[in-house]
Amino acid sequence: MQSKAQITAIGSYVPAKRLTNADLEKLVETNDEWIVKRTGIKERRIANDDEFTSDICVKAVENLIKKYNKVIDDVDMIIVCTLTPDFKTPSVASLVQAKLGIPHTGAIDLNAACAGFTYGLHIANGLITAGLNKKVLVIGAETLSKIVDYTDRTTCILFGDGGGAVLVEHHEQAASFLSSHLGSVGEMGKHLYATNLSTKMSDEALSSSGEIVQNGREVYKWAVNTVPKEMRDLLNQTSYTLNDVDWFIPHSANLRMIESICEKSPFPIEKTLHSLIYYGNTSAATIPLALDKGVDDGKIKKGDTMLLFGFGGGLAYSGILLKWSI
Repeated sequence: MQSKAQITAIGSYVPAKRLTNADLEKLVETNDEWIVKRTGIKERRIANDDEFTSDICVKAVENLIKKYNKVIDDVDMIIVCTLTPDFKTPSVASLVQAKLGIPHTGAIDLNAACAGFTYGLHIANGLITAGLNKKVLVIGAETLSKIVDYTDRTTCILFGDGGGAVLVEHHEQAASFLSSHLGSVGEMGKHLYATNLSTKMSDEALSSSGEIVQNGREVYKWAVNTVPKEMRDLLNQTSYTLNDVDWFIPHSANLRMIESICEKSPFPIEKTLHSLIYYGNTSAATIPLALDKGVDDGKIKKGDTMLLFGFGGGLAYSGILLKWSI
């Protein structure tokens, strides 16, 4: 079915507080050179104690409204992509609906971790193309600092907080969505998790702390082998090739991982956008943060073809091929 959905606005927000590599040197046995060499990250943003994912979502949407002079009173669906909700219930999306005063809208949360934002775009496109909705807010936002173990140097150096939002609207002719491709390798979920009601996975006992636990070696190996193959599968559904892609925007997990994915694809690292150097790994927020920065910096222009690819906890992945329309 041909898409009838167009991205018409984008905005983002990150907390003011910075956590630099120098700050982390005071918490765990690490140093700036070690962190930059292995991850590319120099600093990350950290939410205040009383600042939660719903607050970040609202500020990202307010930034979108300010930049594009958009009206959101008629939004008829809110999709918040996050693994760090304020509450188990109500959903972050319901809190966003209340805080923004949107009168008549559906509100759901989506947890596909680092693939969340691209999953959210896929669903928004489907809802609008099917005629079920006309105007959808898709928000990727996280407060990962609230579930990070700051005594574990393998994870605390990676994660930060932030959010990005796009407005997706019905449009008959100039659709943004060209193709999508998604999947999951659930049997590998034990390599990246944060426990909740259960502390077992496939009968294997897990940490019960509720904090992020990651087997970085296994996740890295999976990502650099999986993402290039799935990028090709995504493009094979279309008449496009990698040469037709103006910008590649992968999940900003680790700069060395992105470099390896680009090498294996192959795709020029110079045409790859990420948000990790100053924001770290913000899970569902990394792609919209990189996308918004690319627009603000004048790199992304109307008519550009972009390949967005999220991957991470689940282990889930999702790619979207877009024609930028704003």
